[in-house]
Amino acid sequence: MAKVGLREWLAIAPVIASGRLSRYGGSAGSPLNRFESDFSAAFGVQHTLVVSSGTGALIAALAAAGIGPGDEVLVPAYTWIATAAAPLAVGAVPVLVEIDQSLTIDPADILRKITPNTRAIIPVHMANVVCDMDAIMQIARDHNLLVIEDACQAVGLTYKGRKVGTIGDAGAYSFNQFKNINVGEGGAIVTNDDQLFARARMYHDIGAVFRGHLDNANAPLIPGINLKASQIQGAMLNVQLKKLTPMLRRMRQRYEAMADILTSRGGLRLIPQHDPTNAAGLHVVFDTEEEARDFATRNKRGVHRVYDSSRHVYTFWQPILEQRTVHPKLNPYAWAARPMDYSPKACPRSLDILKRTCRITVGENYPLVFMRYMARRMVKDWGMPLAPYTTNPGLT
Repeated sequence: MAKVGLREWLAIAPVIASGRLSRYGGSAGSPLNRFESDFSAAFGVQHTLVVSSGTGALIAALAAAGIGPGDEVLVPAYTWIATAAAPLAVGAVPVLVEIDQSLTIDPADILRKITPNTRAIIPVHMANVVCDMDAIMQIARDHNLLVIEDACQAVGLTYKGRKVGTIGDAGAYSFNQFKNINVGEGGAIVTNDDQLFARARMYHDIGAVFRGHLDNANAPLIPGINLKASQIQGAMLNVQLKKLTPMLRRMRQRYEAMADILTSRGGLRLIPQHDPTNAAGLHVVFDTEEEARDFATRNKRGVHRVYDSSRHVYTFWQPILEQRTVHPKLNPYAWAARPMDYSPKACPRSLDILKRTCRITVGENYPLVFMRYMARRMVKDWGMPLAPYTTNPGLT
């Protein structure tokens, strides 16, 4: 995760002193406007809209794209619950799709899950592991589907030279405390679609109907809700954006160093990556769930079995499983064309993969030499023989 420190503290001081803390309380050069402009330039996208959270970004993107009652949205079986809850917030229903060994949505199962009611796909770049976007975008084009990328857990990662989140029709990012950009809570929507951006801006701000200075791209006015961010978040985001590239570089260095030790010296097997040259999310996969559990138990520091992070596994999403919403008459499942299956039988392959896979932290905030040591300890504790090794001073 990204660290917060003195630079962020210094950045918010003049904002607090100004007394202009609200979304539209500052000038054209306000911290939020500056971040949105710089983020768009850095990520190669036309529009960026900062919102209150990654969840809010997903909901606003779906609403802006016109997803609603009767629509089905394809989501992976392994993700944070917000990915599945966001379609419900706009009246659509989530349809679970298997993941493959990369821990990302399986394009083959996307094809199996498409129905006449499918309107969108939400591929999730989980834990800094990117999806097979070429295959996903080809399916979307062939079947006239929208793609809303959930890049909340992979801010700044690239897929074949393009930033994840900028490849589909819209993308959602999170700036939560545990993400690659960290301001405690926050998020953003990105898109190259002028009208989608205009609708997202209207939806994220109930007062947008009164703000004549905003360009609505000839989109009819719609009532929204309040998902706005503050200028304090904007000030912190400007600092965090400057930290992003160096942090991702550290992640890549540690990924490569640790992956080499775990595979060549430890005989462990990594998950496949859809863009190996830019891989940053380190995971090892085993033949049995007992082996994965044993590996995590022996290496309690920096290792966990993915299935044990239950909040990211669909079989633990109780309100989704029970198909409950805030009011019976607002239940999107009543508007769906068919019953939804969220039982363990819906995505059995996903559950099997998650039970056999362990995530390993790359420790981007720790010295490289220490993370190499940790990888060697993992190999030793796993009981595999260690090859002779000499530290290269140039990599420490």
